[in-house]
Amino acid sequence: MERLQEKYQSEVVKAMTEKFGYKNVMQLPKLEKVIINMGVGESVQNPKALDAAVNDLTLISGQKPLLTRAKKSLAAWKLRQGMPIGCKVTLRGARMYQFLDKFMNIALPRVRDFRGVSKNAFDGRGNYAVGLKEQLIFPEIDYDKIDKIRGMNIVIVTTAKTDEEARELLKLLGMPFADK
Repeated sequence: MERLQEKYQSEVVKAMTEKFGYKNVMQLPKLEKVIINMGVGESVQNPKALDAAVNDLTLISGQKPLLTRAKKSLAAWKLRQGMPIGCKVTLRGARMYQFLDKFMNIALPRVRDFRGVSKNAFDGRGNYAVGLKEQLIFPEIDYDKIDKIRGMNIVIVTTAKTDEEARELLKLLGMPFADK
């Protein structure tokens, strides 16, 4: 069992039940999935850039990403419908807990001038999104082997009904929220 999953079962369940007064364990919000998305706009001119992004995302997530394709053609950017323009990966179960543990405890503190992540990035349905400017904060990425610094979006999907429940769940799991 992953360390974060163990923490959820031993500490978070008790604290959430006390705070929100759940009558049944099944009412408790839990993590459903984590989606990591990396857009590679330069793949239109340089198809090898997409291969490098796929390799980086594979190292970070431990799972092979899915290529995302353009839905529409845009002549101004020389983009045709169906061209690969990014990659994404959906993590569930043990890989999700392993990634979140690494993300919250190792990667986020490596961000320059890090004071915490925003408390306002919830979508109203209990899901949390955070954007990163560079993939170098993950320990698996070797600085000498990257061709370009790329950002990524990370969406944490929970079963919480409200943002307040999701915020408390992530806070108890160890998400470093900013004080402001």
